[in-house]
Formats: sequence, C-alpha cells, structure tokens
Amino acid sequence: MLELLGTRQKALLMQLLENKVGLTVDGLSKRLEITRNAVRQHLAALENDGLVVQGATRPSGGRPEQLYVLTDKGKEIFPRQYSWLAQLVIESVKEETGADGLRDRLGAMGSRVAAQLRVQYPGLKSRQEKVQKLSELMEQLGYNTGNVVATGSAPVIEADNCVFHDLALKDPEVCQFDLALLSGFTDSKVGHMECMAKGGHVCRFKFMSKG
Repeated sequence: MLELLGTRQKALLMQLLENKVGLTVDGLSKRLEITRNAVRQHLAALENDGLVVQGATRPSGGRPEQLYVLTDKGKEIFPRQYSWLAQLVIESVKEETGADGLRDRLGAMGSRVAAQLRVQYPGLKSRQEKVQKLSELMEQLGYNTGNVVATGSAPVIEADNCVFHDLALKDPEVCQFDLALLSGFTDSKVGHMECMAKGGHVCRFKFMSKG
C-alpha cells in the first residue's frame, strides 16, 4: 500500500514512524515544510484509510495540542522481513525432518488453524456456506479471491495472489498448509487444480465431498 500513497503522505507517515509518541499538526508542518492546512488534509485522508489516529494531547501552556500517531495498520505498511524469517524456519524444519516431515508439520498447522476458525463460525452448515466464508477470510488475508464460482456441484475458489508465493517457489511443501486449512475449514476434499508456484496464472481450489 505504501507505493500507492503520495510523496507527502509517505513522508508524513515516516515522521510518525520515527516519533513514536506522536506529532502535532505544527510539528508535522515544520518537519515537512508544508502548511498546516496541507497537513490536516493529509491527516484526514490517512485517518480515513485507518493508517493514522489521534493520540494523546500534550500540554502547551494554553490549549492542549493534539498528537497524531500511527495505527498498527499504519506500521505494517512499512517493509518487514517476515518472509526471510519464515524461510529460515522452513529450511530448519526441512533439514531436521526432510520434505515429508515438513509437509506433515505444515499440514498439522493448517488443520489446527482451521479448527480454530471453525469455532468462530459455528453457524455454517453447507459446503457452499463454508467455502463462501473461507473466500471472504482469504480475501482479508490478501489472497485476492473474488467471488466463489461453481464447477458442477463443487464450489471453486480462485486466488490470484498467493501470500506464500516466494516461499512456495523454493519449497512446494508450503502449499500443504493452505490445503490442510482449506480442507479442514470446509470439511471437503480439496483439489489443487492450478498453482502459481508451478507456473499457473492463479491458485485454483476445488471443494469436493469427502465421500
């Protein structure tokens, strides 16, 4: 998301990242060398996007000054090397257990997450309902799933952004986490019909009866 913001908004967010206790409109105006009105306009847009929020007020000898701080969402738009750490963990497990052991470990993790999610949505009865809710959850996680489609009686999810893409390119066993999660949440047999890590244009999952 950071690349979608304007230069001034990026600079404003960077100032708030560097000043954890927050900054006032005046403080931001001086640091960015723009008018107070311009700062207010940028803050309003960033608040609307959930990146900035009003923090504490600071005594000033007169009217208290309002501080602005980054939200957790705002902090997350700055690059962090989660994938690098995840790759180290995966390589360590694979060295200890081999490819089959890594696949089993990731499958168990996916099943555990699925069980936790099922508890949160006890009202889902049909496979279609479960797949629809799963698609919504995947969309929130960044998979960019769009609408659930149907192939015969089997619902299908197409995701054109694999959140584990770089990891899966190096270690295809990573896909087992997704497959176990999808299967466990929907109580379905999941067919991985197309995979971006194997050269596909999307990741396509077909949800079939286990019977």
